[in-house]
Amino acid sequence: MELTKVTALMKATALELAVLTGHLVLYPSGVVAERLSAAPPPDSPLAGRRPVVLLHGFVDNRSVFVLLRRALTRHGRDCVESLNYSPLTCDLRAAAGELGRRVEEITARTGQPQVDIVGHSLGGLVARYYVQRLGGDARVRTLVTLGTPHAGTTVAPLADAHPLVRQMRPGSEVLRELAGPAPGCTTRFVSFWSDLDQVMVPVETARLDHPDLLVHNVRVSGIGHLALPVHPTVAAGVLEALDADGPQVRGAREEEPGASSVA
Repeated sequence: MELTKVTALMKATALELAVLTGHLVLYPSGVVAERLSAAPPPDSPLAGRRPVVLLHGFVDNRSVFVLLRRALTRHGRDCVESLNYSPLTCDLRAAAGELGRRVEEITARTGQPQVDIVGHSLGGLVARYYVQRLGGDARVRTLVTLGTPHAGTTVAPLADAHPLVRQMRPGSEVLRELAGPAPGCTTRFVSFWSDLDQVMVPVETARLDHPDLLVHNVRVSGIGHLALPVHPTVAAGVLEALDADGPQVRGAREEEPGASSVA
């Protein structure tokens, strides 16, 4: 392996350990559900902004989004809600159904017809199932995924004892459903994938490739899986993705390699 690649991997690993340490400290604070956001007054300049829903990954909770949530609110996203799905969840489809019910509650409470969703890892896959298979595209304008195994990951084979992990394996029934036709899906997808993500095996599995979907893939260099929801460069990319009009042709397109490098 080239020296530059070894150096980049060492830096990414050190950052992953630092993020993990900080997240373990914050994790207890994210166990309980957060307070619901109130709708902004009708005369507020924020009244027309879509709510943003943040959805965590496997064996995680909403505390993973502390920094991203702060960045979103600082840049005018006044209604940001971090959802927890039950740690007892054993079926991605059930989690997607629960997400749909929560989205309906949020739109009713805020008066906004649509939301944006940001999902980390498994959270992105749950949100994608809701959008593609449960009619969620009517409610979700933009879905941003961070390190999500769109084509399945082969990491940690011993973890297959958990049903959710099996559903994230290449060729699983859930992933075959998502690979099927999705004609007329109106949601915009923006998928961030990192070349040093050691949870996504291979790393390209976090790219979303589907001929029927409006997809923009963004390659990130120099950080690992845990750093994706907390790195300021990724946060800036998420903000840009939520505010942009996005691709108008179906099928995936890729941002220029290195355009989102954080190495």
